[in-house]
Amino acid sequence: MSTPDQPSLRREVLRLAVPAFLALVAEPLFLLADSAIVGHLGTAALAGLGVASAVLLTAVNIFVFLAYGTTAVVARRLGAGDQRGALSAGIDGMWLAVLLGVFAAAATALWAQPVVEVFGATPGATAEAVTYLRVSTLGIPMMLLVLAATGVLRGLQDTRTPLVVSVVGFTTNALLSLLLVHGVGWGIAGAAWGTVLAQTGMAVAMTAVVVRAARRLDAPLGFAASGVLRAAAGGVPLLVRTLSLRAVLLLTTWVAAGLGEPELAAHQVAMTVWSSLAFALDALAIAAQALVGKSLGAGDVAGTRAATAMMVRWGVWFGVVLAVLIVATHRVVPLAFSTDPRVHAALGAALLVVALGQPVSGIAFVLDGVLIGAGDARWLAWAQTVFLLAYLPLALAVRALDQVGITGLVWLWLAYTAWMAVRAAGLTWRSRQDAWMVTGA
Repeated sequence: MSTPDQPSLRREVLRLAVPAFLALVAEPLFLLADSAIVGHLGTAALAGLGVASAVLLTAVNIFVFLAYGTTAVVARRLGAGDQRGALSAGIDGMWLAVLLGVFAAAATALWAQPVVEVFGATPGATAEAVTYLRVSTLGIPMMLLVLAATGVLRGLQDTRTPLVVSVVGFTTNALLSLLLVHGVGWGIAGAAWGTVLAQTGMAVAMTAVVVRAARRLDAPLGFAASGVLRAAAGGVPLLVRTLSLRAVLLLTTWVAAGLGEPELAAHQVAMTVWSSLAFALDALAIAAQALVGKSLGAGDVAGTRAATAMMVRWGVWFGVVLAVLIVATHRVVPLAFSTDPRVHAALGAALLVVALGQPVSGIAFVLDGVLIGAGDARWLAWAQTVFLLAYLPLALAVRALDQVGITGLVWLWLAYTAWMAVRAAGLTWRSRQDAWMVTGA
């Protein structure tokens, strides 16, 4: 097929990426509001919220394949002209989300106390964390259903609906938390109930949109064991990929913990900054998932190549812009997070390395999205495992150097940036092959 004209391609990428970016930014902003509301209950409540949130987000984020895998399958079938099949596959993914959500909720509620105690928080913070976590587990099935429904809509080339639902949902969450925590006087449990109610509303709204589209095309809505099993099998490689990425983050934090208290604090802020900047790059990855899946489903190899090349270029330039922004503010940002001069110095040095890695991160994020959209999940699973193994000696070398202070933190972030470079190189090599460019439904 002929290569699409660049202006049309740019408009299509922006149409998908901009709402996706705004939706990604909405969540952390409203989580900050939730933290501010709970923070007025006291230090123990805020510390408990931090611990409980870490557990809850881990329990949910390991199932992010529900969004990514569903996007790829739905987009491919849409591109092949099988809209009914696309929605049917999406419904299967949503049923899988409910089943996994019930399992994850039960396990989290059952193990809430021992899991929270692993963090070694004070008795007061531990009690608050357990309270929040046990109430919040009621919302886990809804959270996973939102992930799957988001994947369906992205596959249908709709990123605006998830944006609207996210903004309304997170605003409702903040208002409910304020009412239930301080108005009704439920304390940290009120914040948890606010989350459960808001997530339930989001799940109902997004499910209604998908169901309405399915009914228009007479797509089946009932539980289909074979379809759910296919969705589960397709999600396993992406789960392996996600676990490998999580292992890198945990390993990096483990090494940082041995560098000294100011350096650990600086590392946590640097990682938060890095994660926040990743939202901009991840928006391009989401657009890549949707566009590449649809393009390959339609058999448009030339269009896939053109879209991939353009989005990689955008990823690099976005990375350059972010790098310049970080360098320009690397002495100012630390002032907002700490009054300790040692943290200021360590964080300023770490942020310069964070800036160095942004263009490389742009390549890695975009190509990850391209290959997910192409359904190249098995290769991604073993590749991310290899990338993890490549990072192990780098991280362990930093630990073995026993360099405490700023020097150790800089070496750690250089190792992390090297891992990202290895990841980008591997994904670039794969993108230049033809094996992943499987066309049709």
